[in-house]
Amino acid sequence: MFAATDTAWAPWYVARSDDKKRARLNIIRHLLSRIPYEDVPRDRIKLPKRQKTGDYQEPDYPFKFIPEAY
Repeated sequence: MFAATDTAWAPWYVARSDDKKRARLNIIRHLLSRIPYEDVPRDRIKLPKRQKTGDYQEPDYPFKFIPEAY
């Protein structure tokens, strides 16, 4: 199957997976290395001053949270 479908346009790659964690990291690294990218210049982020201790108010976000099981 590999020999019949492996082409220059759609190549097959095989990952050694005796160590699952290492295999996943190697696959992620390989996939990211195949994507061409350029560094994009970006502006420096200016953070607001921190709130004083005891004055913190949690923001009221309209998010729907998944209930935590544990």
